[in-house]
Amino acid sequence: MDTETWQRCVEFHGHACPGLAIGYRAVKIAQEKMGTCFSKDEELVCVTENDACGVDAVQFLTGCTFGKGNLVYRDTGKQAFSFFDRRTDKRVRVIFKGRFSDEEYQDRDAIEKAILTLDADDLFAVAEPSFTPPANARIFRNVVCENCGEAAPEHKIRIHEGRKVCLDCFPDYSRGW
Repeated sequence: MDTETWQRCVEFHGHACPGLAIGYRAVKIAQEKMGTCFSKDEELVCVTENDACGVDAVQFLTGCTFGKGNLVYRDTGKQAFSFFDRRTDKRVRVIFKGRFSDEEYQDRDAIEKAILTLDADDLFAVAEPSFTPPANARIFRNVVCENCGEAAPEHKIRIHEGRKVCLDCFPDYSRGW
């Protein structure tokens, strides 16, 4: 393990923890399988299935960010990360499968150390993603909400009673299903 890179990742995140270690190892596995490194633009895409600490490792180590549009959140709650290299069409999904019982590991530090040091095959599954990579990020024109006066991108505007309104001003409509 590259301890200097791990420490820089910890500094970026703010603290060391098992979740960050999961993301760190997932990225390292993907980089090894795909031969990719850092994404200056949108060459590399990560679809994360969780919004936990490991996503900070993904951002720090790969350059995939929400702002560039090459970090996409797909809320399944799984510790799974799918990586797509648009230049080479290589792709891999890395899934954390490790489970730690209270008897085996008494504290978070022990779990973090185990995630960082145990054999990757014991902790992670590697598969082909079952979906295609998302399209490149798009830039949308802003529209001013006719209710609150705040601007939102046009794809997030709704029509309510003939007025253009943002999602915050659009009343929820649910039939209880």
